[in-house]
Amino acid sequence: MNHLIRPAIIASTVALLLSAATVSAAMYRYKDENGQVVISNTIPQEASKRGYDILSNEGRVIDTVAPAPTEEELAERAAEKRRQEARARRMEQDRKLLERYSNPDQAVRAMHRKILELQGLSQLKQGNISVIENQLDTEQARAADLERAGRDIPEATLKKIRRLEADIREIEQEINAQKAEIEAVKRQFLEDIKRLEVITDQQRTVPLEVPSDKPSK
Repeated sequence: MNHLIRPAIIASTVALLLSAATVSAAMYRYKDENGQVVISNTIPQEASKRGYDILSNEGRVIDTVAPAPTEEELAERAAEKRRQEARARRMEQDRKLLERYSNPDQAVRAMHRKILELQGLSQLKQGNISVIENQLDTEQARAADLERAGRDIPEATLKKIRRLEADIREIEQEINAQKAEIEAVKRQFLEDIKRLEVITDQQRTVPLEVPSDKPSK
C-alpha cells in the first residue's frame, strides 16, 4: 500500500511544481507610451497605470488589469457618490415628513396652529409690557413730583425705574425673537408643504394665510 501512495504523492508534488512554474512564467502585455504593444516578463510602473493583460506561458490571457482611473473619472465618481448620498438623505427626509403629515393640507393646518401659538405668546408678553409701562409711568411721575418740589429722588425709586425699563427692553427682545421664529416656522412649513405636494401628488386646498382668531362680527 505504501508503494502505491508514494507515486501519487510524487505526482501531486510535480503537478504543484509545474503549476507554480506556469504562474512564475506569466508574461505581461501592455502598451508603451507610444501606443505600441509590448510583451515582457516585467512591467514598468507607468505602463501598469495604463492597464495590462497577464498572459500564461502559452500566450493565453489569464487576467486583465484595468487602467488606473483618471483625475476626471475620480472626480466624477466622487460627484456621483455625493449625488447618491444626497438622494438617500432626501428619501429619508421624505419618509420622516410623511410620518408627520399624510397630505399638504394637514401640514398647512399644523402651520396655522404653530403660528397662532407663537402669536399668542407674543400677545401675552405685550400685555406684560403694558403692565410694566403703567408701573414705570407711576414711578416716573412720582420722581417728577419730587423734582418739582425740590426734593431728592430716593435711590430706591431710581433703581426701580431702571429695573422696569430693563424689564421692558428684555421683553421687547423676546417678542422680536418670537417674530423671527414665526418667520422661520413659516419658511420651514412652506418647504414641507411644497415637498408634500410633490411626493403625495396632491395639491393643498387650505389657504396658507393664518386664520384670525377673532370672532367675526
